[in-house]
Amino acid sequence: MAEHRQIIAAEVNPERKTLYQLCWHLGASQGDIAALTGQDVDWTNNTVSFFRKKTGVPVLVHLGTDALNLLKDLASEGPLFPYLSKVRPGDRATEFKQRCQQLKIQGVTLHSYRYAWAERAKTAGYPERFAQEALGHNSTAVHRAYAKRALVKSPPWRNTKS
Repeated sequence: MAEHRQIIAAEVNPERKTLYQLCWHLGASQGDIAALTGQDVDWTNNTVSFFRKKTGVPVLVHLGTDALNLLKDLASEGPLFPYLSKVRPGDRATEFKQRCQQLKIQGVTLHSYRYAWAERAKTAGYPERFAQEALGHNSTAVHRAYAKRALVKSPPWRNTKS
C-alpha cells in the first residue's frame, strides 16, 4: 500500500497514473486494463467486464466508488488508454520499473498488483470463489498462491455454554 501511494504520487503521466490505480482497484493484469474500452464499463450496474487476454476467461467486476471516480473522466467509447493500449506489455512494465527505481522501490512489478489485490481480498474476508472470478483464475491452486501472503486475523472465539 505504501509503495502504491508513492508510485501514484510521483507519476506525472495521467494515463499511466490511472492505469496503475485501476490495477490496484481491479487486480486485473496490466494488459487487460490497458485494453479496456468505454464500452466495457456498465454505468447502470457499476461494473466492468472483459475477457482475460491470457485465458479468454470472462471477468465481471463490481466497481467501488474510487474505481468509478477514476473511470468517469475517461472516454465513454473507444480505448480508455489510447496510448498505453498500443504499447507492448514489456514496455509498460519497463516504464513501471523505471518509476520504481526512481523511487528506490524494490521487488514491485505491475504484476504485483494482482498479488496485492488477492491478498487484500483474502484479508478482508472476500469469498475465495468471488476473488478467483474477479482475477480470472481458473485454478483454485493458482488463486491461493496469489493470496498466500495475506495476513488474516480471525475474530475471537465466543464460547457459549451448552
